[in-house]
Amino acid sequence: MQPTTSGTFRVLAGTRDAAEWVFLDVDTADPTYVPREAVDAGDDELRPGYRVDATVEWDDGEPQATSVDVLDRTLLEFVDGTDTVFEAAEETWRSARADGAAMNADVTYGTDGDANGVVYTFAEQPGEQDLFTEFRDGVRPLEPLLDRLAENEDPPFEAFVIRPTDEPFLIVTLAIEKGGLFADTVRDTYDCPRE
Repeated sequence: MQPTTSGTFRVLAGTRDAAEWVFLDVDTADPTYVPREAVDAGDDELRPGYRVDATVEWDDGEPQATSVDVLDRTLLEFVDGTDTVFEAAEETWRSARADGAAMNADVTYGTDGDANGVVYTFAEQPGEQDLFTEFRDGVRPLEPLLDRLAENEDPPFEAFVIRPTDEPFLIVTLAIEKGGLFADTVRDTYDCPRE
């Protein structure tokens, strides 16, 4: 009998091999590396950030994802090495430093005064942790931040992990409305078009 596991996963792009997906278990943060060609998602085309229910089976040691059901179509982008830092992130970072904190969060608002997202800043820790890589590879899951947003808002969202070139912090921005003005503005600013 071949081993099988079923559960809920956050889909990440493979970084060790572009031809695979990382299925990150939302409860345990355990990764399963599945060749993209071995994923049966029916008519759905998976994208990084999607949350799925799936069964992963191993056939002769090769994982295959079957019964893939997309639960939400949140999108996830990683931007490494940018000179651009938007004002809300700078203010959130300044507030963290004033409080002597390594992390801070703040709600962002559109011109209509309605909340349109959340920005987090995390102090980089050179020589100890590479937070950008940990988020990108799923070692440090984004799930707690997405779950916190989902307590008051309905997914799908758009999430951006941004590493500025000359700043001592990492930015995680969550846009409440997928395809909304705030998400589009972040995409335009960091040149990461929605495909």
